[in-house]
Amino acid sequence: MDLETLKIDLKGLEEGANHLEFDLDDAYFKAVDAPEVSQGSVHVSLDIVRTGDDFFTLDFHEAGTVAVPCDICLEPMEQPIETTQRLEARLGNEDSEEDDLVTVAEDEGILDVTWYLYEFIVLAIPVRHVHAPGKCNPAMIRALEEYSAARSGQEDEQAMDPRWEALLKLKE
Repeated sequence: MDLETLKIDLKGLEEGANHLEFDLDDAYFKAVDAPEVSQGSVHVSLDIVRTGDDFFTLDFHEAGTVAVPCDICLEPMEQPIETTQRLEARLGNEDSEEDDLVTVAEDEGILDVTWYLYEFIVLAIPVRHVHAPGKCNPAMIRALEEYSAARSGQEDEQAMDPRWEALLKLKE
């Protein structure tokens, strides 16, 4: 994917509603080069409403799947995502960002949405992502079970701290 297509010429947009669509693929995620997601297939629908000469409302809708590591076995898994986000932009003297308002230098008039798209995708990924039951890497699950069993066995063999024993006696 050519990232140049994600640079929007705000000054060239018509007054009123404008619609753009993008398909983000593995090439996009590799070009962004961020750690959270490196593969995926996401369709982006972008509606831009231009009001006046210098104010724009951008409504992003992203849907698709991204590859993220499973929290349990660390193997890549497909995580479906869907998100709708809004961004407002205006033309001004110099580039700046404040909350959800982006100011684009009027002499240039180009808004690069490459990083915004990526941030919206990452925000749509659930905090916990695990394979469906039975789909995790069996070798990793066995290793986890072995280490968990070994760790719990060690705790049972250790003598209880005498201070805790004294507290347990008080409880009785």
